[in-house]
Amino acid sequence: MWGLGGLLLWLLLPPLPLPAGAAEHEEVARQAIKLHRGRGAAATQGRRWVLDGCRKLSGLLRQKTVVLNKLKNAIRAVEADASLSDEEKLFQVHTFEIFQKELNESENSVFQAIHGLQRALQGDYRDVVNMKESSRQRLEALREAAIKEEMEYVELLAAEKRQAEALKHLQHQNKSLSILDEILEDVRRAADRLEEEIEEHAFDDNKSVKGVNFEAVLRVEEEEASSRRNLTRREVEEDLGLSMLIDSQNNQYILTKPRDATIPRADHHLIKDIVTIGMLSLPCGWLCTTVGLPTMFGYIICGVLLGPSGLNSIKSVVQVETLGEFGVFFTLFLVGLEFSPEKLRKEYVTDIAVEQPQVWKISLQGPCCMTLLMVACGLLWGHALQIRPTQSVFISTCLSLSSTPLVSKFLVGSARSEKEGDVDYSAVLLGMLVVQDVQLGLFIAVMPMLIQAGAAAHSSVAVEIARLLALAGQTLLSLAAVLLLCLAMRTFVVGPYCRKLHAESKGNKEILVLGVSAFTFFMLMVTELLDVSMELGCFLAGALVSSQGHMVAEEVASYMEPVRDFLAIVFFASIGLHVFPTFVLYELSVLMVLTLSVVVVKFVLAALVLSLLLPKTSQYIKWIVAAGLAQVSEFSLVLGSRARRARVISREVYLLILSVTTLSLLLAPVLWRVAIARCAPRPEKRSSP
Repeated sequence: MWGLGGLLLWLLLPPLPLPAGAAEHEEVARQAIKLHRGRGAAATQGRRWVLDGCRKLSGLLRQKTVVLNKLKNAIRAVEADASLSDEEKLFQVHTFEIFQKELNESENSVFQAIHGLQRALQGDYRDVVNMKESSRQRLEALREAAIKEEMEYVELLAAEKRQAEALKHLQHQNKSLSILDEILEDVRRAADRLEEEIEEHAFDDNKSVKGVNFEAVLRVEEEEASSRRNLTRREVEEDLGLSMLIDSQNNQYILTKPRDATIPRADHHLIKDIVTIGMLSLPCGWLCTTVGLPTMFGYIICGVLLGPSGLNSIKSVVQVETLGEFGVFFTLFLVGLEFSPEKLRKEYVTDIAVEQPQVWKISLQGPCCMTLLMVACGLLWGHALQIRPTQSVFISTCLSLSSTPLVSKFLVGSARSEKEGDVDYSAVLLGMLVVQDVQLGLFIAVMPMLIQAGAAAHSSVAVEIARLLALAGQTLLSLAAVLLLCLAMRTFVVGPYCRKLHAESKGNKEILVLGVSAFTFFMLMVTELLDVSMELGCFLAGALVSSQGHMVAEEVASYMEPVRDFLAIVFFASIGLHVFPTFVLYELSVLMVLTLSVVVVKFVLAALVLSLLLPKTSQYIKWIVAAGLAQVSEFSLVLGSRARRARVISREVYLLILSVTTLSLLLAPVLWRVAIARCAPRPEKRSSP
């Protein structure tokens, strides 16, 4: 291999008799020599140096021309040879063509280097932008050269394989084969034909597509594959292909679709990751249950321990997060399943309205007023801190939600008021949480509008307002179409479908699970096609199933909850992969101030709204209800992950939402116990007769 000086000499050669494309190459060489001489080359030694390089390059190019002519004659001789079969002719001609291509590419590389030197000499070394552009062009040239070399190497491997097969076929012809060997040989040929038919040629089909970039990647073999020393290089290259690719941006890739579809494959990284999460989630969940915390924290801790801030043992991070998305889907389905109009009417209108007619009104108006006040506070703080309105609306809406499972756990065993005319705080609290769940579905529905609203900004206020109005109109039309579809399905489809599932699932419960899952995925795809979020489709699927009656909802929930629970474990563990304890420790004072501010604001706003809605005789329960609503719902983690992915919020805001949500849920039991101890009604002692 030549040194750097020899390469520069060759790049500065005078015009030579060149093959195809010689005129262009000659002009490039002339310009490079002119620039080189203008910069002051050495007098005597420099000329001799250049002349020696010229003689070497001239001899090599003449030799290349002679070899090309010999290859052309060899190709004509092979094509005219009647003793060779068509397959042998095709193989030999293809081999000669590969060698021709290698010679031409080598020559082109030399003159591409000359062109790069010419561009570098014409530029200014103090101009960083120019140097960056030159480096980018050289990088693109190297990428293209690497791709061409890779293709040639693959062609040579294929030629080698065909040559081995031809030799094997010749050996089989010279000896007698048993019946079994003949059958196996026929099966092998059929399998080869099948592999050629189903091969997609994805690389060749996409390499010229607009927007496709060539990237340099590292291929890291699996530890198990590298430990098998008895394998040849070819056997390693034709292995299952589950090695990892790493690009220059440190992104890691794992095989998604293999070239050979006849061999079954499994992603062992993903299997190990799911097994590890399942095993570690159990002790983490037990620990949180022991100390009186929701098991959700245990699953997040599991993700923290296995993630980048812990053991860093999760390899298929994207695949784990994708599987966790199904936990979100089924969680929202069960939330919709709990939102049964018949159930709500029975619990909050029929039973409660007779004795406490104001509970339903408080449950409906309270969360709406709280959300509006939280959004107003968020916009004011956002304007003061120069935060975009879309971010302010999103953050304040996320923080306005409260955790239904956590509050339901608080209410177990709580004392209820026995005074006549008093409002039951548990009924008010659960009613407000149900309405917040409905608000969650609506907010998920308008998230695409927020994403599009924050995607671009216009200098003109009128244009921005017009764009926002157009987006709002589009969202309302989409929601109207979804609601009309739901009404039609509730009237004509859902009833017969549920009855058919119930009849078919007797003694075969997997039919019920599969049928409900398929219906959920159908609604998910429908809302996605109507440009509404997929999560809303899952919520509506649950609401449609619950409209068929309490018995149907209970039966479906009993079979779908285990599926939801396992997938929710994976989801919360995937959230833990993005929680960094070092960040919390470094910013603990800031996070504590933010968390206390959010808790205090929610507590004050809830108490203010309830003081306006509650009757005077039940004003004391506003402190208990406000304490139950003062934390942030775990669904803010779901919304935050969606907004971070869509770049509605920044990385820093996402980390703040994760931390504030976690800390507020940790503070919730303390605040609830204080409120119950000071404000809960005491059961009256009855005197013995």
